Amino acid sequence: MRRYGKHTDEDDIRTRPGRRNTRPRTNIRPKHEDAAEGLVLTVDRGRLTCLVEDRVVMAMKARELGRKAAVVGDRVAIVGDLTGKKDALARVVRIEERTSVLRRTADDDDPFERVVVANADQLAVVTALADPEPRPRLIDRCLVAAYAGGLDPLLVLTKSDLAPPDKLLELYGHLDIPYVVTSREELQNGTALARVREQLDGKITAFVGHSGVGKTTLVNSLVPEERRRTTGHVNAVTGRGRHTTTSALALPLSGSDGWVIDTPGLRSFGLHHVDPSRVIHAFPDLEPGTEGCPRACSHDEPECALDAWVAEGHADPARLYSLRRLLATRERKEGD
Repeated sequence: MRRYGKHTDEDDIRTRPGRRNTRPRTNIRPKHEDAAEGLVLTVDRGRLTCLVEDRVVMAMKARELGRKAAVVGDRVAIVGDLTGKKDALARVVRIEERTSVLRRTADDDDPFERVVVANADQLAVVTALADPEPRPRLIDRCLVAAYAGGLDPLLVLTKSDLAPPDKLLELYGHLDIPYVVTSREELQNGTALARVREQLDGKITAFVGHSGVGKTTLVNSLVPEERRRTTGHVNAVTGRGRHTTTSALALPLSGSDGWVIDTPGLRSFGLHHVDPSRVIHAFPDLEPGTEGCPRACSHDEPECALDAWVAEGHADPARLYSLRRLLATRERKEGD
């Protein structure tokens, strides 16, 4: 057995041949200062469809991003093949800081937070006035998520030819939230689209709503014909729509520099990620009434000043009930 001492002859050392064209490992990551700016249009099984200038580019997330994931609406830095040709693949090397984030969880007991859309200016909550019936509690949850994420809310009420909007507008009209009421006939002749476009022009708007409310139909009327998505129908027995939109997709607004983001239909909207103390901010009509509340008031106890505030006629009792319904759900989650 050969033994090597301190002064071995280099001829006695057996060296392993190195791999060709390899570079030494380093913890220093490239800055990619020459990377191109892109907008994430959709994400499908790890593939990101991005808009780079006027080209649609397919890309993958770079390894150096780790577990950080890009979502629709993200502004990203891209390197590699940016020609947009078939089978070309680029790399997303940086996700820029987000100005707003729409988050949700599957339910209030689910700790897994899902980022739905990034950098949207406003959240359009689409609700049918009939077929299916409106769900005010879901609307309230969407409003909470909008305020928590830094988005301005917008109410879009569809199918006014089947039911009048007065009752729902009475519930939300005094909150100073812009709204648009549409009907099937107005969508067909274009009069409703003009009112909707006024709210969307020059902005990035995310559309949310439960299945069957006409969300995708409305989005299709606002985008170029070649970019329209498949729509479904409402089940006559259950009153529910079929999921035809399975992933979020950013689409350019026809005749404008605005963008619309169509999202999958909602069955629920969990608020596990929202701090309960911030839920009151989604009810600006009730917030002034909390000035007389004791310190650390949960707004669901006998000493809460909101009861007297509402009893004096400053706000709708249904709004206080909706607030406490959300807070009670949060409290049950905290106690589990």
